[in-house]
Amino acid sequence: MRHSLFAYAAFGLGMSFHVQAAPNVAVDIAPLHSLVSQVMEGVGEPDLLIPAESSPHEYTLRPSQAKALSDAEVVFWMGEGLTPWLEKALDNVAGSAEKIEMLALEQTHTLEYREGATFEAHSDHGDEHHDDEHQDKHEDEHHDDNEKHHDEHKEHDEHAEHKDAGDHHGHDHHGSDPHAWLDPENAKAWVVVIQEKLSAADSDNASTYKRNAAEATASLNALIEGTRTKIGGLGEVKFIVFHDAYQYFEKRFDISAAGAIALGDAEDPSPARIKEIRDTVKNLSVNCVFTEPQYNPGLVKNVFEGTSITTIGVMDPLGASIPVGSTQYQTLINAMVNSLSQCK
Repeated sequence: MRHSLFAYAAFGLGMSFHVQAAPNVAVDIAPLHSLVSQVMEGVGEPDLLIPAESSPHEYTLRPSQAKALSDAEVVFWMGEGLTPWLEKALDNVAGSAEKIEMLALEQTHTLEYREGATFEAHSDHGDEHHDDEHQDKHEDEHHDDNEKHHDEHKEHDEHAEHKDAGDHHGHDHHGSDPHAWLDPENAKAWVVVIQEKLSAADSDNASTYKRNAAEATASLNALIEGTRTKIGGLGEVKFIVFHDAYQYFEKRFDISAAGAIALGDAEDPSPARIKEIRDTVKNLSVNCVFTEPQYNPGLVKNVFEGTSITTIGVMDPLGASIPVGSTQYQTLINAMVNSLSQCK
């Protein structure tokens, strides 16, 4: 009661008490923004730089987004493999902010791009993610992947000026696949990093960040187990994706796409690639193909006209139709499972 009376009297006398404001935080893509939002719950809200309905590989910041970046004290971004245009903006606009590149973290498990239009020769259903007998191998490969990542990162810069003529968006398909957020184990590792970075920038709210991170980790553990159970119940699913963005999800949950229509997100496939995809559909009796909301569904229909494809669904690695915020990430992973369940 004395504390209440004192606070009331202090308010009446115009006395003020310092309350630490949440740091200004900016995040590049919606799934990562969701993880940061979970850790910041009850403290503040991060700014999203790239709407989920836009391609992250090529985007121009709006004035409000550029301001959010210039005001940011902490920036979480996937890396130049996903948003090559953002690196320069980070240096020029957010020069004083601490920048955390998720793909460059040693905690991040990365995979190299798959080659070719079809993947059946590259699939590994005994992946070390899932077999206990291969766990040591996974840890060694994970370590090697992390050792190589910085060299691959450097190679990407060297290749950027000599990219394929067909890769007109400058999205280089050498080195590490940047769609690493689709492995929830990476999301779990990132939650810890996000909590540590935010706590360092805002020690007054460190206990809240730690509590939120623990809750987010528990939620992601439940998501992983639930997803594994649901996918296990689907049986053998034979499907084609619009572009090769899903191998992190596939390897984590022991499921594999038969191939991808396009090399890049917005590129039309070559005639040779279309033939290879159509042959795969015939040889494997594939009956399901997934478009993405950001790109032309008419292309998919034209490619598979006259084939055994009976289901044309939607699978979205960014979650364009999912509300932005703390629940977006878990909803995104569940939506991918629901899409796969359409393949009957």
